Amino acid sequence: MDFVITLLADPKKIALSEAFVQSMVLSLAAQDVVVQKTEKRADDIAYDLYVNGAAYSVLGKLVQEILEDQPYDGIVQEVATRHKKLLISDMDSTMITVECIDELADFVGKKAEVSQITERAMNGELNFEAALTERVALLAGMPEAVLQECYDERVKMMAGAKTLLDSFKKQDGYTILVSGGFTFFTSRVRKELGFDADFANELEIVDGKLTGKVKLPILGKEAKLKTLQDTCQKMGISPAEVLAIGDGANDLPMLMAAGLGVAYHAKPVVRAQADAQLNHCDLSSLVWVA
Repeated sequence: MDFVITLLADPKKIALSEAFVQSMVLSLAAQDVVVQKTEKRADDIAYDLYVNGAAYSVLGKLVQEILEDQPYDGIVQEVATRHKKLLISDMDSTMITVECIDELADFVGKKAEVSQITERAMNGELNFEAALTERVALLAGMPEAVLQECYDERVKMMAGAKTLLDSFKKQDGYTILVSGGFTFFTSRVRKELGFDADFANELEIVDGKLTGKVKLPILGKEAKLKTLQDTCQKMGISPAEVLAIGDGANDLPMLMAAGLGVAYHAKPVVRAQADAQLNHCDLSSLVWVA
């Protein structure tokens, strides 16, 4: 059996029934994809469907088409490389529920302006580095103490994030948080969730105030990809053994390079290109995938 399709449900919203699993089997059969066996992973949450003889790209698109109007997620993987050794993830709107730069801007009354730029950058409509530079400039003069205030009041961990990290590390996996945001936040999220390492941009601070500049070089999409590649080399593993998670356009190179790149409640441009996506479930569902 070449591939495994993992069907996932959020039990807080709807259960994954055996009846739906069987209907999925029939839908696949109608497209000449034969399921060799099914395996229940967790009641109401996860089922594995094992298939062979189908191309990966074709199978992934087919699963998404079948599930398009359903309240379930489906992720396709090669059986041989299912168990991942490296988890690398974006932070803002992925491991945490907010975009930190938008929340910082709220403290100086500029959230609407900054959020609009953030949305366009995450949709791939703007150059990420230029958009980050423009947004940070609007924070010039902000007291450094506001960073901690923002973290304490605004930053919340994404549902299922801690469960996923704990499970992955119990399997001796290595975990990295890599963000186009700021080290002030990634260092704290790393500790709170249990990541092994974090990489992000560093805000320039002089005399206890933000200067409105980011220290160079700016960590963007290519740096995220390079972090994945360099870590694979150091660990002696292949990208096929990597689970990458993100939601924005600056995550796409990283997601596309990983053996399993998951677009998590992502922007349309990311969903359109990523091999796998979670649109209904929280991060804990990936426990049954990786």
